[in-house]
Amino acid sequence: MRAWAVTEPGPVEGGSLQLVEKPVPVPGDDELLVHVRACGVCRTDLHVTEGDLPVHRPGVTPGHEVVGVVAGFGAAVSGFAVGDRVGVAWLRHTDGTCVYCLRGAENLCPRSEYTGWDADGGYAEYTTVPAAFAHRLPADLDDVALAPLLCAGIIGYRALRRAALPPGGRLGLYGFGGSAHLRAQVALAEGAT
Repeated sequence: MRAWAVTEPGPVEGGSLQLVEKPVPVPGDDELLVHVRACGVCRTDLHVTEGDLPVHRPGVTPGHEVVGVVAGFGAAVSGFAVGDRVGVAWLRHTDGTCVYCLRGAENLCPRSEYTGWDADGGYAEYTTVPAAFAHRLPADLDDVALAPLLCAGIIGYRALRRAALPPGGRLGLYGFGGSAHLRAQVALAEGAT
């Protein structure tokens, strides 16, 4: 399959991201094989590509705003079928047992793993994801429109909920990337100023 891989972390203009041929990944027992239909571009993908984040896996394929369809799955997977539409986000795995996981703060798990950093992501024709971390997606929305929701959308939604904005309240946003852009749309739709 065709995939983009980080050959040598550095400025993206210098060719650190190269189009390569890789074998189609084989899903582990608890994983889905996902045929990628769209993958958004997140600043974190650039951090991985340019070496701002330390290399976790040489030659990794970035991309964690993945929209695709299930093309296969491991022996221990249940509840998914070939053809199901799924999303793959940044958070790929947590231990489920640490103090952070037990209080619902999985993003702080010290044994967490990430799509496009610890495992190949969606800048490829196929990727894998543990079934427990696959997001079911509605069939009637555009792939390209859904992709950013799998990172900026998740982050923005979580931040908005943690802000505990009262109905009709006023929301201030500092900085304005994808997360704030999506957060503002949800807040406005809910009646915020």
